[in-house]
Amino acid sequence: MAKEFKLPLVPRRASLVPFMFSDEIKGLCERLTGLSAPVDIISNGMNFSESMLFTHRGLSGPAILQISNYWNPGDEITINLLPEINASEMLLIKKIEDPRTSIKKHLNDLLPKALVLELEEMCWPDYKDHMLAEISKENIQNIGNFLNAWSLKPAATEGYRTAEVTLGGVDTDVINSKTMETKDHPGLFFVGEVLDVTGHLGGYNFQWAWASGYSAGLVV
Repeated sequence: MAKEFKLPLVPRRASLVPFMFSDEIKGLCERLTGLSAPVDIISNGMNFSESMLFTHRGLSGPAILQISNYWNPGDEITINLLPEINASEMLLIKKIEDPRTSIKKHLNDLLPKALVLELEEMCWPDYKDHMLAEISKENIQNIGNFLNAWSLKPAATEGYRTAEVTLGGVDTDVINSKTMETKDHPGLFFVGEVLDVTGHLGGYNFQWAWASGYSAGLVV
């Protein structure tokens, strides 16, 4: 209908939606399906501190759904697996205080053990049987940096099949913000997520639908 009236549209796509992968990360996610962990996640300057869930298709959970609002195809996401912990500093301190222990021993106290095993094979396979005393400071710092900034490039989202909202829609510049009526077409109203308004998780999109519908209803 908006197209028929030649109203401007912001490109639309699925959002608040899980990510899928097509590289080796897909296999990792399949093996960890059902496992979750609290993370910080960053993309395009936005940061969310929420839980992340591994699925047989890729990554989901509140952290992933939130950042999908700001991710664009081709972008990377950066995951901090140890929020509020400087992993490099922590491991270097352990190297001094407890040099005959492994990286895995200390990470098992902070992350799910199955995830630690996968990270070990992916990031530091040459040192998985080594004590901290046998690993150079530089290599420990590199491992710590990885744990605090794991960069991944999703292949795609799961799309509208599992999305909670539609990103984009009718440009709000052509809508009267008090009545939801189009400025140049009296009697034509748009409300809810058909407009280019998208909220975070937590009921905000429901609230927008109800509030915008109520505003329009007052004047129809």
